[in-house]
Amino acid sequence: MLYLPYHSNYLDDPLALPEGTVIMPVSTANSKLIYDALKDCDVKIMSALPETWLVHLIRMADEDPDMTLIRIAKEEEAVGISAGAHLAGVNSALLMQNHGFLAAINPIVSLALLYKIPLLMLISYRGHMGEKDPWQTQGGLATEPILKALNIPIWHLTNHTDIYRRLKDAQTLAHASLHPVAVLLSREIMWED
Repeated sequence: MLYLPYHSNYLDDPLALPEGTVIMPVSTANSKLIYDALKDCDVKIMSALPETWLVHLIRMADEDPDMTLIRIAKEEEAVGISAGAHLAGVNSALLMQNHGFLAAINPIVSLALLYKIPLLMLISYRGHMGEKDPWQTQGGLATEPILKALNIPIWHLTNHTDIYRRLKDAQTLAHASLHPVAVLLSREIMWED
């Protein structure tokens, strides 16, 4: 099955859609609010792997000459990129799906936690309430317990009016505590259904 974000060019020609394609209604407006909030936090580097809910954020970073988007092959790389950015005095953000967060546990523990590196992690919270894809559910069930076990502060971003304040608060806490912070991007924020 192929999943495409709602903005896809296929919408101009629905007959061109490959069989079995599902259009996901990813919110352009809320993605823009998140992106603008990150820019207000003076984030200069974003690292990301392609992910449906993050497609607009990744595109905005890619099109912005003032932002450096680093396309990673696996989420573990993003932790090293943000560690290097921090040591160079540059603010960064990690964009990942919660399954990507789970894949990045080792460098989070052995690099960020051990050496007190602030990480601003924006995690698309797949597999949570309302999830229809069975392959997302186990990661969704494990995400919060693992974040809590690692003592990583969590904020559920569910309301577009909270975006600016919560991202600024998360970045402030990450830098003050020299510790990773997770902002879970909910279906309420990322979808327009």
